[in-house]
Amino acid sequence: MGYKDLRFPDNSVFLVTGGAGFIGSNLCEVILAAGYRVRCLDDLSTGKRENVAMFEHDPGYTFIEGDIKELDTCMRACEGVDYVLNQAAWGSVPRSIEMPLFYEKNNIGGTLNMLEAARQNNVKKFVYASSSSVYGDHPVLPKREGQEGRLLSPYALTKRADEEFAKLYTSLYGLDTYGLRYFNVFGRRQDPDGAYAAVIPKFIKQLMRGETPTINGDGKQSRDFTYVENVVEANLKACLAPHEAAGEAYNIAYGGREYLIDIYYSITKALGVDIEPNYGPDRAGDIKHSNADISKAKRLLGYDPDYDFDTGLSLAIDWYRANL
Repeated sequence: MGYKDLRFPDNSVFLVTGGAGFIGSNLCEVILAAGYRVRCLDDLSTGKRENVAMFEHDPGYTFIEGDIKELDTCMRACEGVDYVLNQAAWGSVPRSIEMPLFYEKNNIGGTLNMLEAARQNNVKKFVYASSSSVYGDHPVLPKREGQEGRLLSPYALTKRADEEFAKLYTSLYGLDTYGLRYFNVFGRRQDPDGAYAAVIPKFIKQLMRGETPTINGDGKQSRDFTYVENVVEANLKACLAPHEAAGEAYNIAYGGREYLIDIYYSITKALGVDIEPNYGPDRAGDIKHSNADISKAKRLLGYDPDYDFDTGLSLAIDWYRANL
């Protein structure tokens, strides 16, 4: 279970793109702690220097400020790299609806640059962030790979395109690629600020300040919220997965189902506050319910998440209490 006992060859080099972001910085932290070398590539457009400041004096850590939209930067970053963990992307379904051209350049063009740079530099494994948004409007729960519906946002389309390019890079060029369809990841260092902030850190920060959060919709939408440690495990296990498992996409979640209004009241209870939420309109492009079948990732990647929702939420609240 977990990733604590995973072993890679000595002096292995990991490139984490988007490494100064929420998920990327957690990957950097765990890999460095395990004694391997990390190269962090980030243009700091959404990532933050403070997320990786604690690594600056680690001899195994290198930071490259650069943009995956520039092929030369990707080529340089991939030199001598064993494993690429490609987290660099612009998130947020509603923002992608406002900025479709920007998302195409970043999330499709940038990922294609990284795939090509990894291929030319003979990288062993290319693991990349996909998203549960690729399921679109397919109504069946739990969500299962191979049962995708009509896409509902430019963001979702970029992630589907990334998966198709990655499959081609495996079948045409022999680059082992593994797509990880993240389901509503949360945890330490997730940004609580901004119009497009994820719901859990946003609720925590607002309630800690005595503010009244707004829930989009009726609060009865459900999600498979996934603590970030589970995502770290999935990335590292994909790096050790066999060639036979390459060229595929995998659901990465806990396999649970939490309703937004229940999460809201769990947070108020944990923080000891009594604040009723406001309710706003549904967000464009959002699906009503999401819940993952993680059996494929268990079978082919050995993924076996340790952190259930309640444990993850407790750890996240502790982190925000200490750091906000």
